[in-house]
Amino acid sequence: MLELKKGVDILSAVGGIDSIGEAWKLIQEKLDDEHQARLSKIKTEDAILKIANAIACCQPDAVYISTGSPEDMKKVRQMSLDKGEEKTLAMKDHTIHYDLSEEQGRIVDRTFYIVNEGEPSSTLGKKMPRDEAHAYIKEYMTGIMKGKTMIVGFFSRGPAGAKMALPALEITSSTYVMHSGDILYRHCYDRFDEQVGISGTFLTNVHSEGPNRPEDLPNARVFMDRSWLTTFSMFCTYAGNTLLLKKGNHRFAVDLAIYYGKGQELSEHMFITGVEEDSGRMTWFAGAAPSGCGKTTTAMAGTEFVGDDLAQMWIAEDGTMRAINPEQGIFGIVADVNREGDPFLMDCLRKEGTEVIWSNVLIDDKGVPHWTGNLEEHADKGVNFQGEWFKGKTNAEGKEIPISHPNARCTLRAKDIGNFSHGTGENPEGAPVKVVTYSGRDADTMPPVWAGKNSDDGVVIGASIVSAATATEVGASGVKRQPWANAPFIPGSLADYMRVQFEFFGSDKFTDAGKPILAGLNYFLTSEARGGSEGKKLLGEKRDVRAWLTWLARFAHGDYKGIETPFGFIPVYEEMKQTFADTIQKDYPRELYDMQFSIYTDLIQARIDLQREAFGKEENLPKQLLKVYGEWEAGLNELKGKFGPVVKPGQLG
Repeated sequence: MLELKKGVDILSAVGGIDSIGEAWKLIQEKLDDEHQARLSKIKTEDAILKIANAIACCQPDAVYISTGSPEDMKKVRQMSLDKGEEKTLAMKDHTIHYDLSEEQGRIVDRTFYIVNEGEPSSTLGKKMPRDEAHAYIKEYMTGIMKGKTMIVGFFSRGPAGAKMALPALEITSSTYVMHSGDILYRHCYDRFDEQVGISGTFLTNVHSEGPNRPEDLPNARVFMDRSWLTTFSMFCTYAGNTLLLKKGNHRFAVDLAIYYGKGQELSEHMFITGVEEDSGRMTWFAGAAPSGCGKTTTAMAGTEFVGDDLAQMWIAEDGTMRAINPEQGIFGIVADVNREGDPFLMDCLRKEGTEVIWSNVLIDDKGVPHWTGNLEEHADKGVNFQGEWFKGKTNAEGKEIPISHPNARCTLRAKDIGNFSHGTGENPEGAPVKVVTYSGRDADTMPPVWAGKNSDDGVVIGASIVSAATATEVGASGVKRQPWANAPFIPGSLADYMRVQFEFFGSDKFTDAGKPILAGLNYFLTSEARGGSEGKKLLGEKRDVRAWLTWLARFAHGDYKGIETPFGFIPVYEEMKQTFADTIQKDYPRELYDMQFSIYTDLIQARIDLQREAFGKEENLPKQLLKVYGEWEAGLNELKGKFGPVVKPGQLG
């Protein structure tokens, strides 16, 4: 069990402020009258103590308290331009930020959970004992903001008033980080105390980029103090390492759901989107996929978009599963974003009217961004993530440098996206999710879509995600397990997390109509892996995602029956052909169906063996996992005995 407020509160210990009287004495010394007055409206004394200790620790020259007003957000943006963390572009309200060329993704090798002795912790995350982390933070964060301005923002991770919307402090010296927070999260300065009352707690984030030099990167660290719900980040600028409201606070939300949610709450790395059919029926989806594996594309395939990255979920009193997006914007990978697959997003990126922060793309001499895979004509020269760039430029190893980094991003508000759901997206009651999907970058094994036979099977589908590594993590390569696409963000033991998954989706608090189905998605199958002649070309295109989601919606509502396999239900050919015609007006040939939905028994068996061995290293795993794997295995062996190692869907009925 995770115990909150256990051990030394490192921020308070380093700052040295113990009482509210001491806190206000320091605040009066460091803040001008206007910002003292702003801070005086916050009545949560623990928040005042956190801010005072951050000031005492980091020692900024000045402190700016942001209320989240349009004027304050405009001021922060201008501060970022004046400071040089961002530059204006040709399009109105568009700016560019460049991270250090050596820091273009999450620094997973320097990211640590701060742990107490005997605390349950993930085998997949790095950890550091509390006393060691305390010493490091004291050495490297003391005085780190000298000569800088500290900015403090009050945010809500979700619509204010929502059951699972966690309030959070963002404390940083980076104007780019605060500007990003202004776009991605909801300010709740006026309702901060109220939201603390609803949630019973708040999160704290302290970041400073330091001098922002490559030579400082070996000392860069991201620490997450699970017991005190506080993150620390130093000597880094990439938003995944510095905007701690995002994945840093997501980890705390996971902890709170697992250890304090009583099996009725989840915090997931998932999109939220709705698909409306011609009949007018709306089906809400939540879906997990590792970063860089098409989660944004899948979210955008919906007719009512809510979010592309994170979801807070709970079982509502009416017996449905509800989900809110902790964010109000997207921090999306731009590689391969184009008109063909992402028309709504392209409107935001290429037409006036949307505030956008670009990062690590090519900017030409006219101030126009260019990125890999946008299907547009590119400039031959400009500035990108490694400095001056020209077509054909190579790096030290002789490899050609692309126009944009594979992890280049765009940051913008979701409300500016054409298919954003203005009603559901900001509704504290959340979206009533009917289908949950799990997917990864899988070139050869699983079909494009399949539905779990029951909730336990569905949980195991999520546990079994395997995906090719992407550019979101510095130094990542190869193919690896990605349980629930959330494992990098699970601070506690995977066994504890898995137990709550089984409890949640198997809960008798769901009504029959409200109980979600759990399913798998995979639109990364290649031609060569399925007996085709087109090498690594994908067996499909981005717009097909709408058809896969619509089939799942119809299956969930009982319109379609599917074909039962050992690992779940796959579409009948006629169902899929009809769905393609209805949704994207595209022919779906039988030959393609057979390639995509044939069952490669040996490959699936190899996945089961991989998972069984890896999960075997975890203690106290729920028994359902191995039970489900055993059932899948027995079914696959039976099919292989009848039909051989490759089973065509037509052979099943």
